[in-house]
Amino acid sequence: MKLILTLLLSAVLFIQVNAQTLKPYIFGVSSTESIASLKTVVSEALSSNGLKIVGSYMPASDKNRLIIVVSHNQLEKAVQQIGGLAGFAATLRVGITREGSITNVSYTNPEYWGNAYFRDDFTKVKANYSIVSKAFVTALKSINDYKGITFGSKDGVEIEDLREYQYMMGMPYFDDTEELKTFDSYAAAITKIDANLKKGVANVKLVYKVDIPDKDLTIYGLGLSGEDGEKTFLPKIDISIPQHTAFLPYEILVMGDEVHMLHGRYRIAVSFPDLTMGTFTKIMSTPGDIEDMLTKVVE
Repeated sequence: MKLILTLLLSAVLFIQVNAQTLKPYIFGVSSTESIASLKTVVSEALSSNGLKIVGSYMPASDKNRLIIVVSHNQLEKAVQQIGGLAGFAATLRVGITREGSITNVSYTNPEYWGNAYFRDDFTKVKANYSIVSKAFVTALKSINDYKGITFGSKDGVEIEDLREYQYMMGMPYFDDTEELKTFDSYAAAITKIDANLKKGVANVKLVYKVDIPDKDLTIYGLGLSGEDGEKTFLPKIDISIPQHTAFLPYEILVMGDEVHMLHGRYRIAVSFPDLTMGTFTKIMSTPGDIEDMLTKVVE
C-alpha cells in the first residue's frame, strides 16, 4: 500500500510539473530614460551579474528598438553537457523598446527557451538555468522597480508541449532544422563563414558569435535587412504590447561539419505562440526568405 501511494504521489507531482505553463518573455523594468541611456545602464547591470554581453544591434533599423545579446557561464556549461542542437540555447536576449513615452526592458524567459531547446534534457540543466534566471532578476532590480511579468502568450505553453513544440500538425519541431551546408570539417565551416561575413554578405549583418568551449559548436546571431528582412516581417507579427523585441536576431549553428538554422515555421512560432493563422499567412514567404539569406553566409 505504501508503494502504491508513493507511485500515485509521484504521478500527481509529474502531472502538476508538466502542466505548468511558461511564456516566452519577461517584462523587467520601465523607465522614462532614452534607449541610449538605458543601454549603458542595462549593460553595466547585466555584466555585473555574470551575464556576458556578446553583441547588440537595432533590429529592423527601428530607432525605437535595441537588442542586447548575452551569454552566461552556466549557459555554456549546460550546452557543453548536452551538446548538439542545444547549442541554439547558448545565448539569451534583452530587448529595450520605446513604447510611447516609456522605455521598457524585457528579456527572453530562460525557463521557456531552456525547455524549448533542451527539451527532455532540461531536467539535467535546470540548476544552471536557475542561476541564470536569478542573475537577470538581480541585474534588473538594481536599475528600477522590477516587474517580473511574463508575457508573449495569453495562456502560456505547457512545459510538456513546449518540449515537443509544434505550431500545428504538419509544422516542424525543434529538431526539424534546415541544414544549410555540410563542410569537410568544423574548422572549414567556421573559416568560410567568418570570411564571408568579414567580406560582407548582402542583407546580413553579424550581431554576435559565441564558441562553446571544448565542443565543435559555434552560434552566430545575424541581423537581416533588405526587402525580405526584419523591417518587412517584424511589424506584421510583433503587434502586441509589450512588444516582442527580444525575438531577434536569427541564428545559425555550426555543429561539427554541419551548419543548421531552426526552421522559420518553428523559430517564429515558438517566439509568438499565439500567432493566428491569419497573421501567419501574412509572412508565408518569410521562412524561405530567411533561409535564402542565411544560405548566402555559408556559400
